[in-house]
Amino acid sequence: MILLVSGIERRRECAVALQEATGEPVEIAENLLQATTRLRTEVYSAVVFDEQLGQGASDEMEAALAHLGTAIPVEVNLGVSGMERLVREVRAAERRRTHEEATAREAAAQALRGELNGTLTTLLLNCELALETSGLPGEATGRIASVHDAAQKLRTQLVTSASAGE
Repeated sequence: MILLVSGIERRRECAVALQEATGEPVEIAENLLQATTRLRTEVYSAVVFDEQLGQGASDEMEAALAHLGTAIPVEVNLGVSGMERLVREVRAAERRRTHEEATAREAAAQALRGELNGTLTTLLLNCELALETSGLPGEATGRIASVHDAAQKLRTQLVTSASAGE
């Protein structure tokens, strides 16, 4: 859902154009106070701010921005911009958001793989050292070997998933 924040007369026309272009429902807030109220209760994918509303109302704009949540803000001068530009700006913002989310997911996955790899290295090394200990009962040796094999399998899965993600 998209929130359009504008006091201009053609705001409904802009909302219809956005809805048709994106396929997402569009709600309208006529001012920043209404926008802040809606942002506190609803979740939006994007919030389109008319640049004219932000002039001279920096406290109200900051209040609205503080409640964006995961919505991407788009600022457009609706007084001079055509519908095509409005749609283009929102689509570009959505593409940026999708790209940023994918990049963040990949960075998190790489960090997790790195942490797991370090832990697995420690586990494998300790298993190998334990297996070299003389005088271990056969049952203990078997269990340590089983843990070692499971850790090796997990490392292989991590390597495979890292290769598939590249």
